Amino acid sequence: MGASLNRFLYSNSHDPSLQLAWNCLQFGLFVFAVSPFLGAVTIILASLITWFKKYRVISCNYLHWGFALLSILLVISTAIAANRPAAILGLFNLLPYFVVFTGLTALIQTPKQLRRIAWITICGSLPIALIGWGQLFWGWNLQLQFLWIVLDWQVTAGGLPPGRISSTFMHANTLAAYLVTVVIFSLGLLLGNEAGNWKKKLFLVLAVVVNLVVLVLTNSRNGWAIAIIAGLAFAFYQGWRLIVGIILSIASSMLLAAFAPTPIAQLFRRFVPYFIWARLNDDMYPDRPVNLMRKTQWQFAWSLGEQHPWAGWGLRSFTELYKQKTQINLGHPHNLFLMLFAETGFPCTLIFIGLLTGIFISASQTLLYSKSLTAADKIIFFSYLLAFIGWFLSNTVDVTIFDLRLCTLFWVFLASLCGVVYQNKNDSIAKIYVYNR
Repeated sequence: MGASLNRFLYSNSHDPSLQLAWNCLQFGLFVFAVSPFLGAVTIILASLITWFKKYRVISCNYLHWGFALLSILLVISTAIAANRPAAILGLFNLLPYFVVFTGLTALIQTPKQLRRIAWITICGSLPIALIGWGQLFWGWNLQLQFLWIVLDWQVTAGGLPPGRISSTFMHANTLAAYLVTVVIFSLGLLLGNEAGNWKKKLFLVLAVVVNLVVLVLTNSRNGWAIAIIAGLAFAFYQGWRLIVGIILSIASSMLLAAFAPTPIAQLFRRFVPYFIWARLNDDMYPDRPVNLMRKTQWQFAWSLGEQHPWAGWGLRSFTELYKQKTQINLGHPHNLFLMLFAETGFPCTLIFIGLLTGIFISASQTLLYSKSLTAADKIIFFSYLLAFIGWFLSNTVDVTIFDLRLCTLFWVFLASLCGVVYQNKNDSIAKIYVYNR
């Protein structure tokens, strides 16, 4: 057993000096499903160890300078906010993750590490799916707490909102955002032929099926849409025209059942389940108050940004301002970028979007033009790129930074993407140097 554990921990470390950090990261991801707090603390430790070992490498990266500038502007916005204590709390949803991200880019730099992280994430999703299934169909009502927040499960029978699986997450939509990423990784490993034997392949197929079923039962339109987009992206990437046609046919049938004129809609509603088309067109919730609609929230967030375009109203200010206007206690405006515009101003929002766009462009170029990555490497790299796109799309209709697991995992996955991009560029430069000599 000792030899097996040793192989598990050491097989994918690209730098022996970072072995402890790599072990901490693996452990943190492994326990995340059971204890988000313990997992997050261990992942932060992995980043801090890497910072200590690779300070010069990390500090010389221009992208990291961009996040440093963004951090300074966020602190300035917080300093002049009307509700400074709330704004300071809001900083903890951003600044610590910037530190984690920049540190892990120097730790995760090989496709093998991407695969290991994907496997660990998939394994951690199965208990989440099981708890959600029990919550919805078997009436599980779990209130578990150990050592304050080291283990803190709040599982409500019937789900949150009622009738929608949420498992140990705070809302069905956040669970859906998590499951989409897991499904993407599972498909990436399958298509990349990473499952070396039939048992691993069977496990991945079961993971895809189980998580897709739970995703459907979250009743999350965001999750459904992103899953369909991810499926189309994989099919296009692999050149599977038949699969593209099937996915488009399914998506079109769902949309026609929900939004087509009544005679046409009735035809498609014969085989499209009610909970799908009625959820898509909101017929399931016909009397939703106007102030709970996303359009209303977006318009209010935009108006706040227009009033204070340079520094915003301060982080975490939207909830109180919206409550003053509508008497509704709403956590966020269901759009991360509009929320940042309202709370931190246009410069911060522009820099944040610019940094993400730069990462996307660099990753896309690596995928298309890298000669160092094998075909199997590229498919797992493509999976991480898809997970990033899924997060971006999800945050145009929701805000995930308030969920510890979603936020931490996003920055880990983004650091993984960037780390491989950096290493690939360094390998290319080294090859050019050797060739010129």
